[in-house]
Amino acid sequence: MLDESPGQYARRAIDTPEAGPDEVAVRIVASALNHMDLWLTRGLPKPHLPHVPGCDGAGIVDAVGADVSGVAPGDEVVINPAVSCRRCRWCLAGEAPLCDSFQILGEQRWGAHGQVVVVPRENVVTRPSNRTWEECAAYPLATLTAWRMVRRARLHAGETLLVVGVGGGVSAAGLVLGVAMGARVFATSRDASKRDAARALGAEDAFDSDADFPIKADVVLENVGPATWTRSLRALTKGGRLVTCGGTSGPKVELNLPRLFFAQHEIIGSTMGSYEEFAQVTELVAGGLPVVVDETLPLSDYPAALERLESAKQLGKIVLTHSA
Repeated sequence: MLDESPGQYARRAIDTPEAGPDEVAVRIVASALNHMDLWLTRGLPKPHLPHVPGCDGAGIVDAVGADVSGVAPGDEVVINPAVSCRRCRWCLAGEAPLCDSFQILGEQRWGAHGQVVVVPRENVVTRPSNRTWEECAAYPLATLTAWRMVRRARLHAGETLLVVGVGGGVSAAGLVLGVAMGARVFATSRDASKRDAARALGAEDAFDSDADFPIKADVVLENVGPATWTRSLRALTKGGRLVTCGGTSGPKVELNLPRLFFAQHEIIGSTMGSYEEFAQVTELVAGGLPVVVDETLPLSDYPAALERLESAKQLGKIVLTHSA
């Protein structure tokens, strides 16, 4: 629970949230960390207080609202962290992240690092029975985000994809998606062990993020920001596309405009994903798409998990298991 922002998390008892008429209450079995967990403690963004963090979660339906159909207590589900109105022109066009009411679980809404979380009925899907609870908690936000990124960047089989900063959850998901799509995938990291792990996940090669990248890519998947931005742009082939969903090293970058227009590069912003894209991602995971889990800890070790995330030592997702 976060009582102040900026501030620090404290573990304490709260009233169990109740499901509204069109909502579902889920008892969490496993949840996963995201950088949002850290940003909230810095007031970037500042949530409504008090606040329960946790963008990712999977669990067992505890209760359903009076108007809910197709979901019942006892069902095992994965939570889609992207919440929208589902009625506006953006939502009806499959562009839910552009909805004026768009929310992220664990940011504008109480999240999954508690015993029970309440979400709209549309935000739960049946848990892939062939994947572990930890994998089901790890894939929602990162794989959804990466899937929309490669789709918006129009990545095709045979093209070259460069994934920058492969340690994070989105980058790790982008790597395995690129491999699954038949792209030639390369990665970067400052950490030699992460570069080795990227090769083990299917990357043809991996390079030091602090040096120029020795390839030309059709698509660069970026979420590091100013620390790698110039090298990422230089790695684009003529007509290449750089797609970004954020900047873990800062919010501001510079552009060389002549390079941008003479090489006809595209810079594409991307955020989260739609309900349709979440269904596609869940189908991919059920079909065997790798889900990269770095470490699994009990919920009581949340402070240690935050420290590992802040140190950037992880490769993939840090998952928390919840007691029964």
